[in-house]
Amino acid sequence: MAEQQRAPLPHDFHPEVPSFTVVSDELAPGGALADGQVYDKGNSSPQLRWEGFPAETKSFAVTCFDPDAPTGSGFWHWVLFDIPATVTELPAGAGSGKFEGLPAGAVHARNDYGTKDFGGAAPPAGESHRYVFTVYAADTEKLGPDADASPAFVGFNLRFHTLGRAQLIGEYEAPAAG
Repeated sequence: MAEQQRAPLPHDFHPEVPSFTVVSDELAPGGALADGQVYDKGNSSPQLRWEGFPAETKSFAVTCFDPDAPTGSGFWHWVLFDIPATVTELPAGAGSGKFEGLPAGAVHARNDYGTKDFGGAAPPAGESHRYVFTVYAADTEKLGPDADASPAFVGFNLRFHTLGRAQLIGEYEAPAAG
């Protein structure tokens, strides 16, 4: 098998904004995703907590993007926005379709699986992919799109409303085909 090429990270193409901190009790920076965050082993979003965001933040958005997916455009695993500015943590599993642990008013847009929830890691057999969890601090309480918006449309709106950004990158390597 040819050596896998790594795609650029999504924020390499965005305007520079101040950074802040996002951490997880379940994922160390650069560490491996837990089985629970893998599509066919649990399919559950990790716990996330953030701090140090700009004081003028009016809402947050959280995404998970795989830049290494063999699509030419990456793969969106999670798109959540309109999280109130008073919320600085999401519990594990908040991205499930049951919406347990999500604050009132938060909106799940559809991911590239076509569902409105967190869709776990599922790279092709033998490949290692990065999963970029990003928290965006936004300058508006309501971003504008609704739950039927594509990840690209949500990202377009975030580009013009982002005050700051924090990211946490995990990796997952799918077992080689037997």
